[in-house]
Amino acid sequence: MTDWTTPAALRQQVQKWWDRGDILAGLVTQQPAFPKRLALKCPSSSELLDHFDQVRAWDSQLREMPHIRLTLREIRHRVLGINALPHSAWIDTAEAAIALIGKQHEAALFTRLIGATRERQPALLAWLNTHPAKALALAADWERLLDVVAWLKDHPRPGIYLRQMDLPGVHSKFVENHRGVLGDLLDLALPMAAIDPLATGLSRFAQRYGFKDKPERIRFRVLDAAHHLLPGDQTQDITLNADSFACLKSGISDVFITENEINFLAFPAAKQSMVIFGAGYGFAALGKADWLKQCRIHYWGDIDTHAFAILDELRGHFPHAESFLMDKRTLLQFESLWGHEEKPAARNLTRLTPMENALYDDLRGDRIRPNLRLEQERIRFSWVLAALESRGLLQPS
Repeated sequence: MTDWTTPAALRQQVQKWWDRGDILAGLVTQQPAFPKRLALKCPSSSELLDHFDQVRAWDSQLREMPHIRLTLREIRHRVLGINALPHSAWIDTAEAAIALIGKQHEAALFTRLIGATRERQPALLAWLNTHPAKALALAADWERLLDVVAWLKDHPRPGIYLRQMDLPGVHSKFVENHRGVLGDLLDLALPMAAIDPLATGLSRFAQRYGFKDKPERIRFRVLDAAHHLLPGDQTQDITLNADSFACLKSGISDVFITENEINFLAFPAAKQSMVIFGAGYGFAALGKADWLKQCRIHYWGDIDTHAFAILDELRGHFPHAESFLMDKRTLLQFESLWGHEEKPAARNLTRLTPMENALYDDLRGDRIRPNLRLEQERIRFSWVLAALESRGLLQPS
């Protein structure tokens, strides 16, 4: 059994260059990357004697390979005489490398992408250089992507919805489906003044490039019939955009925020109170409502590390916010209902009270039980009523 380099192994080496993007990147930069030497394991002098027929077959296979340049060396042997065998293997041009692995069609397509980009948006050649495989996968959409980039260069921070951008073949779904690559391209092509650097991530694409975004919406229930916003005694489950919510004249003194929808719907009647259905991390929409700063805010999350992290973030907008039923007494009361938290948070939190921080440390340090959590909906409803009554907020049914 020999381990000499086979024609298939040589092709695999060139295929790796292709897969890494090295060959296509060279087409963008037009900087010569060839000739390139391939790794070649050759027979030794002793193997020539012991496996002469196999060596001859190996030599013949390599010599028959197209697009490979071989250098030879003479092996002088006292029995076999002088034999010239391959010593090194080279690919001399990108064209030869492409032909060896049968990628002529893909290379021709990529060359067309380079030409269109160089003509229309030369600043994006850098992206083609670093993401050639991704560019090939997007070849059918590339011209439309360039159209979007060109349009935004002509209409920086347009202040319209994506739906209103009127380009042939470009619709809002197209832009939404390509936000990742468009973000890369627009960051290269647009002036800094046209980009909001604080808006990062796919969900903030519209804000980053100056489009109107879907309005942030806040869902709430007024828990005191004396302060209902709509006529009638029915349960009032209301959703408003953030700007409208900020303009409310509610007369409310206490606001509860809960992360669980059933808890939101079942939250009991409470004096001068409302309950808001939270949405995990992110409270910028609530931060627009200055009137909330005059209310007592109670945050009710699970008893786990992520809920304390959310509470910590909430206090970045409302430093006076209090936790509700997120204490060690409640945790121990419902030990039989404990659950498991996947991927607990571990970072330090700077806005917790000493008691909250002590419980958070117990949870992230696995001091009570590893990955411990108590989900808020597991807490008995009578315990919730008692907590409201202790705050003087519970209304008689």
